[in-house]
Amino acid sequence: MASQILLLSIPLLFFSLLAYASFFTSFAYSAVRAEVANGRKEAEALLEWKVSLDNRSQTLLSSWAGDSPCNWVGISCDKSGSVANISLPNSSLRGTLNSLRFPSFPNLINLILHNNSLYGSIPSHIGNLIRLDLSLNTISGNIPPEVGKLVSLYLLDLSNNNLSGGLPTSIGNLSNLSFLYLYGNELSGFIPREVGMLEHLSALQLLHNNFEGPIPASIGNMKSLTSLLLSFNYLTGTIPASLENLGNLTTLDLSSNHLTGTIPSSLGNLENLTGLYLSSNNLTGTIPSLQSLDLSWNSLMGDITPELGQLQRLEVLNLSHNMLSGLIPAGFSRLQGLTKVDVSFNKLEGPIPDIKAFRDAPFEAIRNNTNLCGNATGLEACSVLMKNKTVHKKGPKVIILTVFSLLGSLLGLIVGFLIFFQSRRKKRLVETPRRDVPVGWCTRGDLRSEDIIEATEEFDSKYCIGTGGYGVVYKAVLPSEQVLAVKKFHQTPEVEMSSLKAFRSEIDVLMGIRHRNIVKLYGFCSHAKHSFLVYEFVERGSLRKVLNDEEQAAKMDWDKRMNLIEGVANALSYMHHDCSPPIIHRDISSNNVLLDSEYEAHVSDFGTARLLMPDSSNWTSFAGTFGYTAPELAYTMKVDEKCDVYSFGVLILEVMMGKHPGDFISSLILSASTSSSSPIGHNTLLKDVLDQRLPPPENELADGVALVAKLAFACLQTDPHYRPTMQQVSTELTTRWPPLPKLFSTIELEDILVHRKVIG
Repeated sequence: MASQILLLSIPLLFFSLLAYASFFTSFAYSAVRAEVANGRKEAEALLEWKVSLDNRSQTLLSSWAGDSPCNWVGISCDKSGSVANISLPNSSLRGTLNSLRFPSFPNLINLILHNNSLYGSIPSHIGNLIRLDLSLNTISGNIPPEVGKLVSLYLLDLSNNNLSGGLPTSIGNLSNLSFLYLYGNELSGFIPREVGMLEHLSALQLLHNNFEGPIPASIGNMKSLTSLLLSFNYLTGTIPASLENLGNLTTLDLSSNHLTGTIPSSLGNLENLTGLYLSSNNLTGTIPSLQSLDLSWNSLMGDITPELGQLQRLEVLNLSHNMLSGLIPAGFSRLQGLTKVDVSFNKLEGPIPDIKAFRDAPFEAIRNNTNLCGNATGLEACSVLMKNKTVHKKGPKVIILTVFSLLGSLLGLIVGFLIFFQSRRKKRLVETPRRDVPVGWCTRGDLRSEDIIEATEEFDSKYCIGTGGYGVVYKAVLPSEQVLAVKKFHQTPEVEMSSLKAFRSEIDVLMGIRHRNIVKLYGFCSHAKHSFLVYEFVERGSLRKVLNDEEQAAKMDWDKRMNLIEGVANALSYMHHDCSPPIIHRDISSNNVLLDSEYEAHVSDFGTARLLMPDSSNWTSFAGTFGYTAPELAYTMKVDEKCDVYSFGVLILEVMMGKHPGDFISSLILSASTSSSSPIGHNTLLKDVLDQRLPPPENELADGVALVAKLAFACLQTDPHYRPTMQQVSTELTTRWPPLPKLFSTIELEDILVHRKVIG
């Protein structure tokens, strides 16, 4: 009986399994059909937007064809095949966003369209994005309140547009927001107190707008804030005491507003605050402890507070254009770290402090005071000044005798002077410069173009320490003994008054970049004859210089070279993925990677192309350094992050080989294009192409060198779509290196080349 039941159950079980298989096959087929239908729907929506753009933009998007958008330029998809990213920065696109149907993209998380020619308004419904970057366009209208529905938003960058109206209160709903960039617009009204709800916000940059009213006290709730830039607005009222809660704040810029009242002393408790900019306000009171303090163009009256002498960290002090009077406090003599000072246009008198900053101060920094004296340019010695005061106190008899004894000489001098004056008058009128026209200007108040030009003797070649695609680099040692690297442009940036605000905003952003592997930019200076960028000085100079020096190259062992490559990768990843808008270097080469005393890499010359040529149509004249440029630049004007990736691949090989790999890369191209039966990778050992000045790497370093070589070939792929991002490269380098499948000495290039996508 049991056997009969078993026999009967077997067919039943078989048919049940068959039914289940049929169901799941049908379900999977339905899912695939749904994905295909969704992909087709997204393709139609993208093509509809493409048709709405101008003809040139449509040509640039020529790869947008068919019904599979995942392989289109600027489009990437998630694992399900749905559009996740639309990234077309610096693409010269002209049109609006009105025809881009956002509901058709349910999985879109990144919309990156900075530095194009988009106009019109921001659509009310733009999905559930994580990154929204529309900066450097000409978008107008209001910021839609619906932006508050983007609750997953991490970055919102609408800077340098023509936006107007107020900042919607719904901005407070963006609980995950870390970066809010709205500078360089025409936004107005009050800054809503709801911004204080953004507890994860790191950067709030609203400078160069028309905001008015008080600074919201609720900003004090933003404990993650590191950068608060509200300058060049019409803000009124006092500085909120609640800012004392911003323990992570490094930069506070409230300059060029209409703020009044005292400066909260509690700001001195912000241990991470290194830059405080309060110039062009109407502030009073004492001053907190800082490294840089700018209180110029205020209404400060009375004596300089003695507490300033206690700011032992102070390096830059600007108290110019106030109404300060009396003596400079004796405590200033303790400010030995002070390098720059400006007390001009006040009512100060008496001796200047006997410290280097005052002794080396140019006359422009101490001029227009009541009676300052001391050992500085343009000032009388205090002993002479006291003697003159004594003379003025003598009796009338002495004065009368002196006058009569001089009358005869004076009469003769008048006749001679009149003759000389008539002959020189016309010439003087022509030659005398206007004193109300500045000789030059710098974006940072403590920099003076005249100091730098003097330090380099008008950019004499003996101070030249390098050249790049955009200019010549000079070493400048200022009177304060500060050493700077100065890049003088081959051509002067053409900045019209209409775009000066955006240009200076761009400089401010670049100056705000802080990364251990990026050379610090101190500022930009424009002079009648020269324009130049001012950087920190890095001791060993360029990577190329070190590789060409046999002694230094031998000291740069494999460990140092691996750290160097990782440092450059981290810097480029930061520029591409963490800056907003992303910064494309455009000229990565061994000349633009500088090494400090520990052989750590510092990327220099970043952002120069964007400053010199903000109109990407003019960028064809700036194609980087020969031997490092991506091959697609030979036939397209499109410059994006993948161009930097290619240049980085060349740089990796240069570090590994100890010389520029031009011939090696040419051999790779030739080998791939001719389908040679003996390609270069076959029977060529990796160890044989490495720098022979060093012994072969061993153990974990050998694993790392093999991985780096593989990454180099991935970066050098001809099709930019197949190159990795710098974020991916950086991640690969910072994770544990996989062990080699065989001995390092037996690894051939064939083993690490990526054939299906490599060159050719």
